[in-house]
Formats: sequence, C-alpha cells, structure tokens
Amino acid sequence: MDKIKKKTLMCVVGVIMIILGLGVLSFYGYIKINRELYLRKLLKKNINFEIPCLDIKVPVLEGTGPKELQVSAGHFEGTGALGKGNYCICGHNSTIYAEIFNDLDQIRIGDEMYLVDKDEQHTRYRYVVTEYKIVESSDVGVLNDYGDNRLTVISCTDDGKQRQVVIGKFQ
Repeated sequence: MDKIKKKTLMCVVGVIMIILGLGVLSFYGYIKINRELYLRKLLKKNINFEIPCLDIKVPVLEGTGPKELQVSAGHFEGTGALGKGNYCICGHNSTIYAEIFNDLDQIRIGDEMYLVDKDEQHTRYRYVVTEYKIVESSDVGVLNDYGDNRLTVISCTDDGKQRQVVIGKFQ
C-alpha cells in the first residue's frame, strides 16, 4: 500500500508541475505577444529607425524615459529634427529590457541607417555611418550640435558601464 501511495503522490506532483510549467509558459507567451502587438502599433504611428544590415527596425518615441525605452528607441528632446542638426536617439542593449540595440557593436563604417517619417509619403532619411566609439556614461558632448546634419545613436555597452555611440551623416 505504501508503494501505491508514493506512486500516486508522484503522479499528482508531476501533473501539478506540468500545469504550473504550462501556466508560466502561457504567461510569458502572453507578455511576448502583447509586447509585439504594441510594437507594431507604435511602428505605424511613429517615426521609425532602421539599420537594415543588423535587422533593426524600431519606433522612435519622443523622450528617453523608462516608458519610452521599454519597447522603442527614444529621441533626446532638444536635439535635431529629421535630416537637420544632430538627431540623437538612444535605446537599450539588454536582455532584460527591449533588446533593440543588442547588435549595435556589429555596425561598420559605411553601413546605412534610416529614419522613416510618419508622414503620408513615409519619407526616408538616409544616414551613412561615419564613426563608432565608446564613451563614458557622463560624456553628454555627443548630444551637441556640430553644425552638420547627423544621426547619433547611443546605447550602453554590454556591461552597462560605458556608452556605444554610432554617428551617421545625412545623405
């Protein structure tokens, strides 16, 4: 009788573990699907940023707060406009938050980046990468206006201690 109780108990525990596992997978699946649907909605309503060679396409929201950077890139308020001045954006390089710039360190001089306007024509602003560098997190000079038309993309390094900066000149 003791063996039967143990087998029954193990069977019940196994079923409970399977149900819990399915529940956890369903929960994370729901979160992933919800995030993807929200991202698609944002892509339709906002400026988009693209780096074709890295398969990056994300919306750009105004501001760089936690809400904006949760699923998108954020535009630093007070920096350039599309095709004018130093248009600065940032985004996460993280497996915890939005993973939009995890491959940014693979970009090369000469690669193309695009900002796509949300206007009816979906005007594409083409930028060519001219510089990639690592700076200290306190170095805000990359946000300055340099008198030309450029796109500055900022993300943290893998360890989060410094910032990767990609500069593209407007073409």
